[in-house]
Amino acid sequence: MPRQDIPGATRPGPPPTAVCVGESMAVLLPDRPGPLESVANFRLSVGGAESNVAGALAALGVPTAWISRVGADGFGRRLLAEVAARGVDVSAVAVDPHRPTGLYLKEVGGTTGHDHDLGPGRSRLHYHRRGSAAAALSPALLADPAAAPLLADARLLHLSGITAALSDDCLALLRALLADRRPGRLVSFDLNWRPSLWRDRDPSVLPPLLDAADLLLLGADEAQAAFGTGDPVALRRRFPTPATLVVKDADRHVTALERDGTTVTEPALAVEVVEATGAGDAFAAGYLAGTVRGLDQRRRLRLGHLSAACALTAHGDQAELPPAAVVSALLDASPADWAATRVSADGITGPALTPDRARASDPAQARHGARTGGPTPADDAHGAGDRTPGPRPGPGTMSGNPSPRSGAR
Repeated sequence: MPRQDIPGATRPGPPPTAVCVGESMAVLLPDRPGPLESVANFRLSVGGAESNVAGALAALGVPTAWISRVGADGFGRRLLAEVAARGVDVSAVAVDPHRPTGLYLKEVGGTTGHDHDLGPGRSRLHYHRRGSAAAALSPALLADPAAAPLLADARLLHLSGITAALSDDCLALLRALLADRRPGRLVSFDLNWRPSLWRDRDPSVLPPLLDAADLLLLGADEAQAAFGTGDPVALRRRFPTPATLVVKDADRHVTALERDGTTVTEPALAVEVVEATGAGDAFAAGYLAGTVRGLDQRRRLRLGHLSAACALTAHGDQAELPPAAVVSALLDASPADWAATRVSADGITGPALTPDRARASDPAQARHGARTGGPTPADDAHGAGDRTPGPRPGPGTMSGNPSPRSGAR
């Protein structure tokens, strides 16, 4: 299968540390609220859980490849170019000359008075992915001359339940990848429950896939919908095989449960939400980056929270983390200082950030500048505890549910 001739398609240097496998699609975003028939113009973007995680891992300094299939069309070329521009290796993405790149449209509710207006604060995603190039992913990928070396050398392989719902061949690919155990390779699996994808398929295939992973990521709300429980302890019993189970719950905590019974729970950061999109994928990338780096469990959870918080305070699915000194200070913060940290589009405030570390965060170089604890004049004017752009999201917001808050696809 041919590869696209785009910058980034030829892999330089050593093989990537992480490989993410799965579908991504073109996205059409409306220029105004209202039913689709009333929208005059759409903005083209791209979206996909696995490519989002790949881009965020690359931004966190983890060399990463994304493996998938796209159509030989403009949407496919746009998708590949954008993912490659994030620093992701796309050299093993196949271009299908016969099947199209998947597409979805976002419909946003408003106050137009139209009979079919969804209403303020509501949205709906319209998918056109049946028969797409990505739906033709299959176990043949394991013998693909471009993909096989990346898969063989990866220290981390990241998969998602979305792939299992796309086709029988995609399901067979996940089974083959999970059965192909390699020494030194960690396999992570994010449930990414998408009810619309399972209407014509049997979701009972999912539990064996999840239980075959080394690291399992679940949102409590999506687990409740898929398996009837969002309780971390019950889910740990349901999936006994993974070394680590990470449950993002609706009470604004994330809990990591080890196979030996060790449990670590870490609260989410307080965030002024700009756009609640892509936080679930950002959390996964932060947690996985911490895992690759050998951080302890609490710091892995905190890096996931911080990555998700930065995504929530940026437009789009991708966001930059603050400088390394700020990240280090937050990962090492006491529980009280961590709880007192606030993240907004203007920066990060909190008692863990000393003046020296605050100066290390130059807004000209990083969008997220850190500020030391204590209110600014703007805080005094509006009330430091009365921030209206958005509520503090908990891990339920980060769970990757099929809603506009999670960058659903």
